[in-house]
Amino acid sequence: MNPQANLIFIISLLLGTTITISSNHWIMAWAGLEINTLAILPLISKSHHPRAIEAATKYFLTQSAASALVLFSSMTNAWHTGQWDITQLTHPTSSLILTSAIAMKLGLVPFHFWFPEVLQGSPLTTGLLLSTIMKLPPIALLYMASHSLNPTLLTTLAILSTALGGWMGLNQTQIRKVLAFSSISHLGWMAIIIVYNPKLTLLNFYLYAMMTATIFLTLNTIKVLKLSTLMTAWTKIPSLNAMLLLTLLSLAGLPPLTGFLPKWLIIQELTKQDMAPAATLISLLSLLSLFFYLRLAYCTTITLPPHTTNHMKQWRTNKSTSIMIAILTTMSVMLLPISPMILTIV
Repeated sequence: MNPQANLIFIISLLLGTTITISSNHWIMAWAGLEINTLAILPLISKSHHPRAIEAATKYFLTQSAASALVLFSSMTNAWHTGQWDITQLTHPTSSLILTSAIAMKLGLVPFHFWFPEVLQGSPLTTGLLLSTIMKLPPIALLYMASHSLNPTLLTTLAILSTALGGWMGLNQTQIRKVLAFSSISHLGWMAIIIVYNPKLTLLNFYLYAMMTATIFLTLNTIKVLKLSTLMTAWTKIPSLNAMLLLTLLSLAGLPPLTGFLPKWLIIQELTKQDMAPAATLISLLSLLSLFFYLRLAYCTTITLPPHTTNHMKQWRTNKSTSIMIAILTTMSVMLLPISPMILTIV
């Protein structure tokens, strides 16, 4: 793709995200979401492969339907209350429609079917954008309207997302699909707590985005898309593969690593809200996704391929990306000891 065109799309993406996050009026938020959708479509379909075109079409149709529902929800609320302010979404039908629309935007169960297919058809860099920055505007809208959302509906969606995200990721061999189901599972953790403590949802999202960015950038550096090629990739940059192992375990939420922090805080908050059964259930369901993270981690570093490969070790990689991966990996693995400081900032 032409670098100038690429730059325009990236700037439009950032502009759309900024407009949605900083707006108070529903129409402005909707306009930001539309700019976002239109900016990411060329980035999904830039390879001109039939699967990429299919992914772009699926993404466009789903996001258009979700945007229409956001507009419908805000208009219904304005009709009943005379308010266009995002924080004044008080009508129950409007909040129900909005929850469905945002669930569709994010890929929460039962509106999750498009996300693994779209991620599978996109390049790794676009997949990174879809998994991180494209989730921020819908989560910001949920954050602003969190006081008027239905807790029972969100808890149901969250538990279903964690269950299906873990269960459907078990049998995948394509790494992008595994990461898509991982994203669905993490969104379940974010959705269950947004009514009770919205700041925890944002903290969970930031840490998830950081760990996912590390994994996508690492996979992009070692040029791996399938589990079978991941098994032979250790010979290229062994040190990077060792760090990928730790980042995967962190994304799974294992204790001494950064990924454990949001899970620990969410379980603690749910227990405070007398939702111990929901906390127990979501913790047990996250064991499903732990299985496929361990499978990825096993393929990354522990498995030796049956035949010795003739790969030369790459001691010189792209310098700017290497520094970025180094910083992100360190943060993805080592932030747990400074969690009190993180909590005071958040």
